[in-house]
Amino acid sequence: MNVTELHKLFLQFPEISTDTRKITPNCIFFALKGSNFNGNKFAEEALKEGASYAIVDEVDYQTSEKTILVDNVLETLQELATFHRNYSKTRVISLTGSNGKTTTKELINLVLSKKYKTIATKGNLNNHIGVPLTLLSIKEDTELAIVEMGANHQGEIAFLSGLAQPDFGYITNFGKAHLEGFGGVEGVIKGKSELFTYLIENDKRIFLNADDAIQKEKLATYIKKFGFSQTDSVYYQIELLSASPFVQIKFEDLVVNTNLIGAYNFHNCCAAILMGKYFNVPPNEIKVALEFYNPDNNRSQLMKKNGHEIILDAYNANPTSMMAALENLSLIESSQKTLFLGDMFELGETANEEHQSIADYAQKLGFKDVYLVGENFFKVNTTFQKFKSFEKLKSYLVDTNLPKSTMLIKGSRGMALERILELL
Repeated sequence: MNVTELHKLFLQFPEISTDTRKITPNCIFFALKGSNFNGNKFAEEALKEGASYAIVDEVDYQTSEKTILVDNVLETLQELATFHRNYSKTRVISLTGSNGKTTTKELINLVLSKKYKTIATKGNLNNHIGVPLTLLSIKEDTELAIVEMGANHQGEIAFLSGLAQPDFGYITNFGKAHLEGFGGVEGVIKGKSELFTYLIENDKRIFLNADDAIQKEKLATYIKKFGFSQTDSVYYQIELLSASPFVQIKFEDLVVNTNLIGAYNFHNCCAAILMGKYFNVPPNEIKVALEFYNPDNNRSQLMKKNGHEIILDAYNANPTSMMAALENLSLIESSQKTLFLGDMFELGETANEEHQSIADYAQKLGFKDVYLVGENFFKVNTTFQKFKSFEKLKSYLVDTNLPKSTMLIKGSRGMALERILELL
């Protein structure tokens, strides 16, 4: 079955599943493979659970007319997604970057949905499987699709851009994330810039943070760009009024009071404002959308528990986002501050250096009650308390009555530091 025939089938049954635990009636099941599983083995089960067809790539599992044999299930899923993206005529906005992708995507979607029929990447399903699934969620009436693209090595953004074929693009920033896969900061810049390369080569529109020196330099001679700035009057003006603790913004004589913690979220809001402006969303509707947004999923959530005011930012961490979180906490007025900082992953040979830098920076900012958690932080030279594992920290907290404080909890996803909440 070629992609045109498969797409006709997809139009009849426009729901996709890759997990037999999440089968919806009449969906098409794609039997993907991983290092520890073979989806072909579950094709028959998917059909019994209500799938209309199952796409397999091993002949032994082509057991009925409802199992369709292809050369490679993943490549077929990707090819179908790009075919559907072009069939739909929906305009696609792609974004990538080291930090803030998911929050920015959510903000952009809220703003643009004030005027348009939109779809956006669910959660952070932003890889070689997630991007195709997002494209396949485009409906007949979808006008704009916001597609988040993640990467941990060079060439990945170029590949995802080829799948999504965006009409517009935005890069949040270039930070110290996935240094191991990218081969250092210069590798990060090169890898993330693959989105710019695609857009420039195809004469597409680029949204620009003109206060980011790297972005500004890379796009200095490119004509089809639309940017925001606090300082350069050539670009659309957006002003940060405050971030203590919530981000307050001014644009076009409107003041926006967000529910987002930290100045590092300012540019995420700016991207949404800029795109709202470009797509002619009324300014007051942009304001309403931004003020409606509440962060979740452990991303810069502000909560209170047993007398503690907690900034829970335990979804992920890298040196750039960690330093931004420390800077933000230093600006918040509080007589007592407590920090729980967990290991940052995927830093490769720079891991020791980067963890030491974070500990040194926390000390430089004057923090005293700092708890460092994880094997990397355990190696740093510091006067702060260190715990080689979460279990070691847990044993300590069970017997310790922490003073009421403003608390930051931040670490990479694998550290799962949100578990601290259960111990307070």
